[in-house]
Amino acid sequence: MNIYDLEIDTIDGETVRLDIYRGKVLLIVNVASRCGFTPQYAGLEALYRRHRGAGLEILGFPCNQFGGQEPGNEEEIKQFCASRYEVSFPLFAKIEVNGEHAHPLYAHLKSAQKGLLGSETIKWNFTKFLVDRNGEVVRRYAPTATPDSIEPDLLPLLAASSES
Repeated sequence: MNIYDLEIDTIDGETVRLDIYRGKVLLIVNVASRCGFTPQYAGLEALYRRHRGAGLEILGFPCNQFGGQEPGNEEEIKQFCASRYEVSFPLFAKIEVNGEHAHPLYAHLKSAQKGLLGSETIKWNFTKFLVDRNGEVVRRYAPTATPDSIEPDLLPLLAASSES
């Protein structure tokens, strides 16, 4: 499976193919508005603003599977992110990242980069996946990894051009 073949629903209800991000470096994050890691939205937005011109896209996927920390609907989530953190990176419809109804994107990400001790399970919100310009999942980060701590891994990928 190629990441670019997958379809996802935006937070506004539009279905798009990940192909629209071909040639970009992606940081894919399952997010929540009532999580101890929610303040990472500020760091994610700062990272996005610093590097979007070089080809970075941060993709936020709201998820309510961890302690009910994302109970709102898409409009509420969008409003929260805009008013509280001025989020300008793309947000998508609420999804599941684990279990029988896990979104195919997350099934792919978890298979490509396993977690601690080889586990595929997402342990909590704000788990992050770094994807290079060719759609290869190159790294998985725990929720505790801050956006600033990821930046050194991101810079070489942004400097590399995509292959045809």
